[in-house]
Amino acid sequence: MKEILDIINAYEAALSKGLQAALATVVKVEGSSYRRAGARMLVTEDGQLTGAISGGCLEGDALRRALLAIHQKNNKLITYDTSNPDDLEFGVQLGCNGIVHILFEYIDSSAEIQPIHLLKQIPQHRNECVLTTIFSLNKKNHQTGTVGLLSGNKLSMIENQSLSENRLKNISARAINEKQNVLANSVNDELLMQYISPQTTLVIAGAGNDAQPLVDAATILGWNTIIADGRATHALKKRFPKADEVLHVKAEELIHNISVDGTTVFVLMTHNYQYDLSVLKSIIGLPTPYIGLLGPKTRFKKLMSDLTNEGLEVTDSELNKLYGPVGIDIGAETSEEIAISVIAEIKAVLSGKKGSSLRDKPEKMHTDILSI
Repeated sequence: MKEILDIINAYEAALSKGLQAALATVVKVEGSSYRRAGARMLVTEDGQLTGAISGGCLEGDALRRALLAIHQKNNKLITYDTSNPDDLEFGVQLGCNGIVHILFEYIDSSAEIQPIHLLKQIPQHRNECVLTTIFSLNKKNHQTGTVGLLSGNKLSMIENQSLSENRLKNISARAINEKQNVLANSVNDELLMQYISPQTTLVIAGAGNDAQPLVDAATILGWNTIIADGRATHALKKRFPKADEVLHVKAEELIHNISVDGTTVFVLMTHNYQYDLSVLKSIIGLPTPYIGLLGPKTRFKKLMSDLTNEGLEVTDSELNKLYGPVGIDIGAETSEEIAISVIAEIKAVLSGKKGSSLRDKPEKMHTDILSI
């Protein structure tokens, strides 16, 4: 999501200066690559790059290709074959042992609907989205580009002859059901249906100094962050300039000031036991997948005991989303190290991963795209 937000902001800045732009999208990968299908980068005619389509090794050639697309006002598909170490066609040696197909789209700012318009709709609502891009590996064919977005029940589509609304909706529903990208074949084209989950919202109960690096780390990932605390001296925007919201609220009032869904996560770190207990009581039954509890195991056990004593029976599903002590074990001691540990744990939970070392993973790092 952060990459999309950065691209939107960069495009708006370029538009205000009267600069033209092109959107580079990784549409298909065969073998290994640093970035997977759906990775995007905006290139403006003054040479500014926002986003990434590789680890930095393709960007130089991609700049040249994007500027050509802007000059010719046309879409182009470029294939980078990194599987042959002796192939210097593009002047790059990636060492990734894969083939990367990248679509360069000229952005027509005068068009009523164009790819950036579709991107802008993604963060407007907290819905699962599917972004559709049509391309052809036959470079002689017309490269259609980004044509549609399904967000919730709303379909936005750029008029084209190769994809019907029903087909777009049906394949998008498959991507949402599987929660992953889908690659589908058409008569002369291929369709990349990119699944995009809603922006993660991190609610931090606690406005102490140790919450500041946690906000900073979440901001790097593009998460929406909310700070809540009952202390007027601590719940101040000037103390958390990067936070999206800072709430001065009593513990029992917190849930009345936020919306909670499957991508809303919590970390309770007020260092005030009664405040944390009260917040925990109010959120444990909500559809959040993660509640992190700062403090030792003895504190966690006391919280569970007090919930039981107050007549609240914690179910197995509710217990499974409680993480106390909070964070992945990386030997964290300082507030900054703890913030990295916590953010890594949340990311792992949201991705359905264990947070173990990739060195010890027997299978490939990335899940293969679903082809239908």
